[in-house]
Amino acid sequence: MDPAPSAVRLSVQEAIHTLSSSEDAGHILTTLGSVRRYLGEAEDPALAGEKKEFATVHFSAFLRCLISKLSQEWLELSPDGQLEQLWESFFLEGPADQAFLVLMEGVEGSAGPSFRLMRMAQLLATFLSKGRMAALMEEQCRPQMKAGFPLLQETLLSKVVGLPDHLGNRLQRDNLAQFFPQNYFPVLGKEILQALQVVVNSLRGGLDCSVSFVSRVLGKVCIQGRQKEILSVLVPQLTVLTQDSGLWQRVCWRLAEQVPDQAMEAVLTGFVEVASGPEVLSRLLGNLVVKNKKAQFVMTQKFLFLQYRLTTPMLKSLLGYLAMDSQRRPLLIQALKELLETWGSSSSVRHAPLAQQRYISTAILICLVHLGEPELQDIRDELLAGMMEGVKCHLDSSLTPVRHLGMIVAEVISSRIHPEGPPLKFQYEDSELSREMLALVAPAPEGDCSSEEGGPPLAPAVTKAPAEMSVHGGVSSAQPPGSDSELDSDDEFIPYDMSGDTELKSSKAPLYIRDCMEALAVSEDVQRWEAALQALEGLVYRNPESTREVSVELVKILLHLEDRTSLARFGALRQRALVAVTVTDPARVAEYLTSQFYALNYSLQQRMDILDVLTLSAQELSRPGRLRRPSQHDSPGSGSQCSPTQAVSQPGSATAPNWRVVVEERIKSKTRRFSKGLPQRELSSSPNEFSSVAGHFFFPLTRHFDRPVVTFDLLGDDQLVLGRLTHTLGSLMYLAVNTTVAVPMGKALMEFIWVLRFHADTYVRRGLLSAVSSVLLSVPAERLLGDLPDELLEARSWLADPMSSLHALGTHPGTACMEHASSCVARPVLSCGSHAAADVAEKDADDGCRELAVKALLLLERIRGRLLPSS
Repeated sequence: MDPAPSAVRLSVQEAIHTLSSSEDAGHILTTLGSVRRYLGEAEDPALAGEKKEFATVHFSAFLRCLISKLSQEWLELSPDGQLEQLWESFFLEGPADQAFLVLMEGVEGSAGPSFRLMRMAQLLATFLSKGRMAALMEEQCRPQMKAGFPLLQETLLSKVVGLPDHLGNRLQRDNLAQFFPQNYFPVLGKEILQALQVVVNSLRGGLDCSVSFVSRVLGKVCIQGRQKEILSVLVPQLTVLTQDSGLWQRVCWRLAEQVPDQAMEAVLTGFVEVASGPEVLSRLLGNLVVKNKKAQFVMTQKFLFLQYRLTTPMLKSLLGYLAMDSQRRPLLIQALKELLETWGSSSSVRHAPLAQQRYISTAILICLVHLGEPELQDIRDELLAGMMEGVKCHLDSSLTPVRHLGMIVAEVISSRIHPEGPPLKFQYEDSELSREMLALVAPAPEGDCSSEEGGPPLAPAVTKAPAEMSVHGGVSSAQPPGSDSELDSDDEFIPYDMSGDTELKSSKAPLYIRDCMEALAVSEDVQRWEAALQALEGLVYRNPESTREVSVELVKILLHLEDRTSLARFGALRQRALVAVTVTDPARVAEYLTSQFYALNYSLQQRMDILDVLTLSAQELSRPGRLRRPSQHDSPGSGSQCSPTQAVSQPGSATAPNWRVVVEERIKSKTRRFSKGLPQRELSSSPNEFSSVAGHFFFPLTRHFDRPVVTFDLLGDDQLVLGRLTHTLGSLMYLAVNTTVAVPMGKALMEFIWVLRFHADTYVRRGLLSAVSSVLLSVPAERLLGDLPDELLEARSWLADPMSSLHALGTHPGTACMEHASSCVARPVLSCGSHAAADVAEKDADDGCRELAVKALLLLERIRGRLLPSS
């Protein structure tokens, strides 16, 4: 026979029957009051055994009955609201986990928007505001011996973390603001703090507790990408609580250690982002990185090598955390070795984005700051080998920021491993990058107490000499007011205008071009050499016929000219003279320069000078109205004298003002005009001088780039010059707009681009992508589709997804495949790459390349929209 039912079971069954059938408000209130005594809130509470039986066996069934009776008519049976208040008390005062699960079950069982659904949502909001979620987590932190406890925890975990999603799916536009993710998760963070406070109090009382459920809640929230919302509440409070309490620190360490492995990365990312410094991370995480292999991989590998999302302060917190404990410092040393190995990898320098290379360099400098002298001496040989290899790779890069990073890191490493020797110094520009990198190793202020333990600073702070120090090292004594030195001051005198003064030189500037050539080639007189170089540009523009007679010989002298006197503006003067000669006799000089670009016995700098001169000359030749403004070519050393009119505009000039200018200004100020139209500026029009010589500038440069010579290999180590060549060809193509030679130039340039499109160097790829845009801008749209259809199709497949190229040109797929097959037969070398074309606009590692690819795609779309409008 079955055992006799207990009194609690009979009482609950009778109450459920009464609630299901009765419509009498008094009878219902009496029934609810009799059941409420099992919660311990009535005047005559039930026995402890009866309360436990009701809570563990009958509570959920009774709550489901209350949910099933929920309706507006049923609640209105008691007009004073007593029935509604009593109905809510069962959910807010009973076991929190069962009440929460029954409410969520009722929400998910609702077919659509209704009074019952909205009322349960409001009750959940009250449940949250009354701290019942903290009570739910407190219950899960206590030791449990129930058979189905793991399944219950898994269900609770899913419902607690997914509460905003569940309610959002059911309530749609009627969702309550409390359950928006940006509002719910900060509240959940406060509930976690309350639950942890109960755990700490229980531990102080000698009771066993576990924070495993709280760790799982935290991990699941972070996996969903809500680290900022929940940890921005948790971390500041835990920072304060762990400052003076060892028990709170151990609870936080246990909280982090019990996070599941699949959520460890998300949780650590949140802690590193929110923590205010390495001390906070050390108090909150302890030696987690030593105890947990997943955490060790995330913090020493993934954060440093596989990602570069952390900002510099976050990176300081992470590496400072590794340096703050003796058990963690070996991980810091190992991380420095691996960072230096990656920094010195030629493959990494060529293929990694600039942002990632900057990130790795920053991490290396921070590691060096934290390591002490004995630790650095132990790994001195490895650091030296890595530095030498890395400097070579960085200096070979064609990107200026990458070279600067190599110089800065090498200087810092050298000063740390050889503090007693002469410092390694490079010459680089003072930029934001250099200032930011050097600030990482600058010594901290004397009053700064936030520095962690570690190695000594890189170098002692340089003490600047005060302004009172005299030239000879003595200290000038303070002068009392009214002394003789104050009376003898000449501050009231107006300084004499010396702006028009010129330096007196013993050698006069040459007046003829042949004299300049002789002075530059064979003269040993330094002043004559400088005067000839300064006067050459003006002489070339004033004597074009004489220049054309000796143009090639003059360019040869200038191309091999060296700075013998350390002239301040030597590079600019030489370049301007070369440009002047090229502009004066463009065909012959361009033919000579392009032939010398691939010749032997030239340095890389000379070859890049040739490219710069060709670009600047083409720009000058293509400028409208160039011949109408010869005065712009006058150089400072051309010997031209200032006219009296020019002297009028100089303040403080002793020359009398021009009377015509004075009279015109006076009339203009006294004249009254009722209407004054916009000033009509006559547009200058003149033939494009670059049009007839563009081929001499362009085509010779594209012929021999794939033929290495003894000291010059564009497809090998000389990728910097190759990058300059691609940019030069793109500039020449752009300057040839509206010329008859633009179409063959565009076709040749697209062939050049297609051969090099997968080049590993970032600077070269940028030049190729900008050259594509130059072709699209310079060649008329009709000629693009008429003469370059295959090139456009291939460029489109390279810049973006290959299938989208069919729509870019309005081509039918079958036709495009046939055309592509024919092009494969005609050009087998080029077609092999088109099948493996990369999506540059999305997949290129460099941000600049992706931006240039998107611009080229927009130009392609504009051309398609102009010529092939959609029906």
